[in-house]
Amino acid sequence: MEFVQWLANNVFGTPAILLGLIVCLGLLIQRKEANQVVAGTFKAVIGFLIIGAGADVIVGSLNVFQPMWKEVFNLKEEALGSFTGFDAFNGEYGGAVTLALTLGFVLNVLLARFTRLKYIYLTGHMMFWTTMIFAGIIIDAAGDVSYWQLVPFLTVVMGIYWTVQPALTQPFMRKITGGDQIALGHTAASSALVGALLGKWLGNRNNDSEKLKLPKGLEFLRDSNVITALTMGLLFLIGAIVIVLKNTPGAEALVAQAGDQNFIVYSIIQSFKFAGGIAIVLFGVRLFIGEIVPAFHGIATKIVPGARPALDCPVVFPYAPNAVILGFLGAFVGALIWLVVIGNTVAYIFVPTMIVLFFHAATAGVFGNATGGVRGALLGGFMTSTIVAWGQFVMVKYLLPSTIPDTAMWAADSDMFVLGPVIRLLASIFY
Repeated sequence: MEFVQWLANNVFGTPAILLGLIVCLGLLIQRKEANQVVAGTFKAVIGFLIIGAGADVIVGSLNVFQPMWKEVFNLKEEALGSFTGFDAFNGEYGGAVTLALTLGFVLNVLLARFTRLKYIYLTGHMMFWTTMIFAGIIIDAAGDVSYWQLVPFLTVVMGIYWTVQPALTQPFMRKITGGDQIALGHTAASSALVGALLGKWLGNRNNDSEKLKLPKGLEFLRDSNVITALTMGLLFLIGAIVIVLKNTPGAEALVAQAGDQNFIVYSIIQSFKFAGGIAIVLFGVRLFIGEIVPAFHGIATKIVPGARPALDCPVVFPYAPNAVILGFLGAFVGALIWLVVIGNTVAYIFVPTMIVLFFHAATAGVFGNATGGVRGALLGGFMTSTIVAWGQFVMVKYLLPSTIPDTAMWAADSDMFVLGPVIRLLASIFY
């Protein structure tokens, strides 16, 4: 019994170790050489730990951003109450999340093997974040759920989602790619479908975005690090100027946080820290995904020959690069609108995380262009920001306020917002 408890605490309860063992097992099953097994296992563990470091940097920047805009809008309540936070939540439930991710992938493979939905979901970082966010919703709804109660529930939900989601978007993927060799495996699916449908209903397919000649000066929009720093820098700058000009106790307290440093400069630095935190998270994700995806894919292809790989959303970008930019521009305008509207109506500070908005809006832009040309691409982008803005509000305030609302502000996105209420309802029924 003591050994079981030790195993639960130190292996299943330590997500980095559990992930490393899963990668190690996957590589061993594929009969990789010893050096490949060791390198892959270590890189997966290191990458996972780096994510936590990046999350700390992001949260530190958000702790400046939120109070700043709370004061700008004269909000009387805090954007966040008492909550667990990513580090503490990951420490307690990260092992369950990691195990559910693995078993959910196994279920995805089995469903692909024995049903007509021949799709293998291979976007590993979204597999992790979706499972983590859904776990946060479940714990908030049901309270103290045991390890072995949480894992089966998440396994079934994730396995079904990863199998069905690529199938829903595949009709439009065929139109975009001109074939049936690859599928979309990403939580941008809901915004992509909305973009495609709005493009079909309100757009003009003959006005293809790829016939437009966009200025070279917009090429920087393709770099997610640059647009994250630029957008958050603009918002921090505007907020800082307003705070400096306000003569209120709240504004004075914020300015005092900068110490001897000019508050505007201090705020701009926070925007770069936010972008840096995102970059750290992405580096960590790439490190462990670079190992776990080949481990998973190698196993899956042996079990489900001929299955289509469901891949990360940038796989569609080369098919309509102009639509990528148009989608983001539509989302950027929408984000600025919703920041003001939501702040002044429901007293919530929307965090327009550009790493989310860019990839999701760009994907929706490509889907919207496939059915409705330029107008479809712009509408797809705008609706992406709408889903993310209002979805973030509902998620943070009502779906997981006691667990990881901090994480939902920058790691949750379109499909999680759409499915979040369903997950909470199911959790309230089964627990």
